[in-house]
Amino acid sequence: MEAQTMKKPINIKMDSEKTADKEEQDGKNKTIVHSYGSHVDEEEERKIECMRKLVEKHDPSVKEVDNPTLRRFLRARDQDIEKASAMFVKYLKWKQTFIPKGSVSESEISNHLAQNKQFLQGVDKQGRPITVLFGGRHLPKKIPDGGVEELKRFMVFALGKICSRMAAGQEKFVVIADLQGWGYCNSDVRGCIAALTLLQDYYPERLGKLLIVHVPCIFMTVWKLIYPFIDNNTKKKLVFVENKRLKETLMEDIDESQLPAIYGGKLPLVPIQHA
Repeated sequence: MEAQTMKKPINIKMDSEKTADKEEQDGKNKTIVHSYGSHVDEEEERKIECMRKLVEKHDPSVKEVDNPTLRRFLRARDQDIEKASAMFVKYLKWKQTFIPKGSVSESEISNHLAQNKQFLQGVDKQGRPITVLFGGRHLPKKIPDGGVEELKRFMVFALGKICSRMAAGQEKFVVIADLQGWGYCNSDVRGCIAALTLLQDYYPERLGKLLIVHVPCIFMTVWKLIYPFIDNNTKKKLVFVENKRLKETLMEDIDESQLPAIYGGKLPLVPIQHA
């Protein structure tokens, strides 16, 4: 099956190149403003349509998928139609097996919810929802088998909540990862790598910025193990915040009225399951 998956995108790519060659461009590509609030130039628009035709041969249900979703996968693969299509087909297969019901229930992630470690409240200056994660509350050893599979379900649950809070035309969110009190009992390299893989492979171009605050020195030992698994696009979105400039740095992206109260703002934190 895997061999067939690789052959079809190659053929479609050749067809898409022929189609692109037939269309002459006068000067720079024009910018198209869609109803979903995104700016897409004509070249990207053509690539999205070529990608849709390619993926439809693997799964006709892609007809129901909107253009912004396909575009996120296309941009995650630097506008390479073949690679983006293969990535999207992989996502469809994962979704069918990992979340066959289309969503994750609270009963499936009770161990992680009990740790009260993720919250959702407010938006940044670009209108991106803000989620706060407390690394010092993540206790993998207290969950059966380290909780990696449940952690992945927890991530899907949380991402569903975050995306449901996005305004029309918004596609990204912001994370404040608070490592106050983090120690080796909170260390979870397997879990971090699994979470990164899920975010990068199945929710590409969703993360807008990751602000890491209250970073203890011992965390950097674990960070060196995790960093090689972070793709280049994600690395550009990481910001380590100095303790002495915490509120100042956060307010570069977030108005005080939308900043969580624990960082000197106005909003209380709301547990992710209640958001």
